Amino acid sequence: MADEQEADRFNPPVDFVKTPCRNVCYTSGLKIMQINDKTTTTVWPRTLARTWTLMLLLVTCFLYWSRMAMPICAVTMAKEFGWSKTETGMVLGAFFWGYCFTQVLGGHASDRIGGERVLLLSTSSWAVMTAITPLLTNIGPRPLVTMTVTRFLLGVMQGVHYPSLVSVCAQRVTEGERGFSMSSLACGCYLGMMLVGGVGSLMLDWFGWESVFYGAGLLAFCWTFCVWKWLLQGPVFSFDSLWISNNCIPESSRINWLHIFREPSVWAMIISHLCFSSTYYTLMSWLPTYFKDMFPHAKDWVFNVIPWFVALPTSLFGGAISDHLIRQGCGTATVRKLMQFCAMGAASVFIFLLCKTSNFVQAVACVSMAVGLSTFNNSGVSVNVHDLAPSCAGALFGVMNTCSAFSGLLMVYMSGYIIEMTGSWETVFSILALVNIIGVTIFILLGEAKRVDQQPQMI
Repeated sequence: MADEQEADRFNPPVDFVKTPCRNVCYTSGLKIMQINDKTTTTVWPRTLARTWTLMLLLVTCFLYWSRMAMPICAVTMAKEFGWSKTETGMVLGAFFWGYCFTQVLGGHASDRIGGERVLLLSTSSWAVMTAITPLLTNIGPRPLVTMTVTRFLLGVMQGVHYPSLVSVCAQRVTEGERGFSMSSLACGCYLGMMLVGGVGSLMLDWFGWESVFYGAGLLAFCWTFCVWKWLLQGPVFSFDSLWISNNCIPESSRINWLHIFREPSVWAMIISHLCFSSTYYTLMSWLPTYFKDMFPHAKDWVFNVIPWFVALPTSLFGGAISDHLIRQGCGTATVRKLMQFCAMGAASVFIFLLCKTSNFVQAVACVSMAVGLSTFNNSGVSVNVHDLAPSCAGALFGVMNTCSAFSGLLMVYMSGYIIEMTGSWETVFSILALVNIIGVTIFILLGEAKRVDQQPQMI
């Protein structure tokens, strides 16, 4: 009984035992056994899984507070420091350029040493960076330069977050529960958007823009301390744990990336994710401008808050129904395609209807439905990477997210150019709907849920 209790702890002392027929390694509290060159990873116990799900949801919430602190304070800071629209855009856009650089690295590190450790290191770094942002305005020749560099570095530090989440779910959660797990974690994004939009705006009005950054940094630091103290007991990183994680994987299980990228299902997943993220980034970037142009007297909080309230239950519903269908015997690939059709195909209908309405209530309803349906992506392509390559899910998702970040930036700029030159929102929304349809069609035709990270053994 004592041995079982010790094995259930999350981070007991690392031990590696090698026998003629079996290798056994304990790392991060999970037992990894190698039998006949096959690796099996024990998932989290249910109680520990619930604790980690809550903690990962919270850190995602704080991450979005930190990420959106600058956009919330941009107008106030621009007035204080004399920034033009172009200069403000340069500061805001610097985040995404940094965000692109650490996606693959973060995913690869998570697959090697554990996503929990990478998340802890990442969160501690961006917590400090967020908290000292107001202090950095007094350093250097111009606040514009220091804030641009700060936003770039914040993007670098936060770029590992989602690949690490994907890696954690692939390693620690069973196939029949991954949809709900990813959907639950995605709720942290929606909670963070509402939190920074509500509490952050009040702090901005009452205590000044500096308090918004201090609040996000303090909450993230408290999260880091709690996880380090009670969930990750022991050293967060050591070369011994890295050596063991490498030696727990037999040579026959080494990742062959060329083999993975030859699979049509992998490219279908990447293209679908690229199309979805591009339209999503563009929609989120330009919706406030759309409502200001079309409904100048409308209350900002209505279209900034209601869609995210809708997103919370729909995300959980999508995750629950996808896992239920899989447990009832439906094919995993079929369920992933159904969820993605809702996220891209059905949502595109409401994106297109958005440009046909001149009524504010109808416009908010269309946006809410489009955002709500888009959350089904958390049970579709976002989980499909676990199905195809659980052994390298973090790194592969990093590749996907890097591509989608670059394409999203291009589509945001292209949409702005179209709006400026033609003044036509209908053209922009039609393009977004078309991109979504192309992406989901490719995924439905070529998408699969069979593992591609294991090559057949030569006899």
